[in-house]
Amino acid sequence: MADAPKSKTLLGVRYDHYVLPDGADLYVTQHGRPFLQHLQPENWFEREWFRRSREKLQGTSTVYKVRTKPVAGQSKDLVVKWCRVGEAVPLDTFTLTKFSDAEFNTPYEEFSLVMEMRATADPGTIRTHKPLAIFVPSKRLELWQTGRSRSKIALKKSKFRDVELDIYRQYILIYEWIKGAACTEPAAIAAALESGYPDAQSLARDMLQRSIADMWQAGYRVLDVKPEHVIVRPRRGGGLLRDTSGRPAYALVDFELLARTPEHEEQVKGARRQTYLERQRDRFVAPADPALFPEHLRPMRILGVDYVYGDCASTRGKLWVVGRDPLLFDYFQPERWRRTPRSSLSDSAQVYHTKTKDGIELVWKVAHVGDPVDASQNPPALVEHGYNSPFEEFAYAFQLTAAGVPTTYPRAIYMLGHQSTLPPQFLDQRRYVSHQDILQPDNTPVLQRERNYICIWGYWNGLDEVLAREDRQRPHCRGVNAAQAFTQGLISSAEHAACVVKMARLLAAAGFESTNPRDTHFLLTLMPDGHLMRDPDGLPAVRLCNFEFLRPLAATKPTT
Repeated sequence: MADAPKSKTLLGVRYDHYVLPDGADLYVTQHGRPFLQHLQPENWFEREWFRRSREKLQGTSTVYKVRTKPVAGQSKDLVVKWCRVGEAVPLDTFTLTKFSDAEFNTPYEEFSLVMEMRATADPGTIRTHKPLAIFVPSKRLELWQTGRSRSKIALKKSKFRDVELDIYRQYILIYEWIKGAACTEPAAIAAALESGYPDAQSLARDMLQRSIADMWQAGYRVLDVKPEHVIVRPRRGGGLLRDTSGRPAYALVDFELLARTPEHEEQVKGARRQTYLERQRDRFVAPADPALFPEHLRPMRILGVDYVYGDCASTRGKLWVVGRDPLLFDYFQPERWRRTPRSSLSDSAQVYHTKTKDGIELVWKVAHVGDPVDASQNPPALVEHGYNSPFEEFAYAFQLTAAGVPTTYPRAIYMLGHQSTLPPQFLDQRRYVSHQDILQPDNTPVLQRERNYICIWGYWNGLDEVLAREDRQRPHCRGVNAAQAFTQGLISSAEHAACVVKMARLLAAAGFESTNPRDTHFLLTLMPDGHLMRDPDGLPAVRLCNFEFLRPLAATKPTT
């Protein structure tokens, strides 16, 4: 038996993850928990038992019905299926023409889609066998033994970076066995004839059409649907078991090519984005109660800012998400935004605008904390103060907002998993010293010399409270920095100069100054009608978007 499991959420499905004594992995779903002992590989996968107890099922894949060894006097019937992710899809010519880009689901993708379909379909319309567990034997095979393509696996990894996928290991999906017979089996055909079907083909045609229509109505499709994937129940007294509508009841199996319909895919993305906007608006409403957090996340408060903190399993990095809502954490996992198409926003720094896999627009920037400041190329004030840490940047943004200075929204801080290439002795040590007592739950500093950090900001296109309420009802505004506004003729030379002075005045009134003031460090708001948003003074409204050069004015005063 394995040690105590760790809770792990993969593609929206919560698993109990067991690392078995031989190094194998067992991921158990909520449906599998009552049968944990039956799912232990020694109770069904032991070589001689498996050879004697398995029954090969219809289909081109490697799939068996297996009865487990008795546990507490009871055995259980399972369906075990070897996942074909990364292998070529053996579709017929018609299907290949229609779905030329079809790929087998990863095991986690398959379970996620099945669980989602079971939860969202109208009650009683779509029945499936229950996903119980994913078993990953420890043995690593040669590539020729797996039949997988490196390019296909690489494509899946790029799409789902929050799941582990080892090209050399087998993945075995374990489902609960459903009583009944496939439409093409003799028992089903005999029962269909007794139920009034004129011939063997009529049952298969009817059930196939019904299942396709029901799935499409629910927003799903199987790219290679077959009659043997539809299970009906012959009755002991003859005929077929019927549902409440009076038609033959059926259940679906085999989901390695299950997918959302294009329309439903857009609906899911839209719903996820709307949920994000509403939670982002309310991110500080709920109290940061550790008892309400899943075990892999912790509330933290750093320099006066509340965060949800956790590991990034896919990169071995760390992540601090602003607010008190643990459900916002997954939106900022690096695999949601790090490899999505991006555009550069700066000629001198690594600053990028991207739209995440959830359709959320973000700006991410590699922090300069620890970088030495060249005295010959920078203002003396910057040399004296150095670059702010990401945690200082976020704290100053909230302090400015509280003082009435408009800013862009701090979203998350990501500490990369790999080490920095710059030797520690060349770093500006001041922030590492000042932050050394700010610790993570494992008692290591939140700011580490050997790591790089990325600050993630909201892309300015409107107030959080407005977007949460009216995201789809009207066009968004957008930000343009003062330098761009002048170049594009949106403001005059006099207005440009006045905006620079205005921002400095706002900062000073809030108790801050910039050690390297530039017109690219604040935004003007371009309304959907093409006009700039203006304040009552007639000047364009300004919004700060760069915080690495800020320092409190109190820091410039000599101590006595």
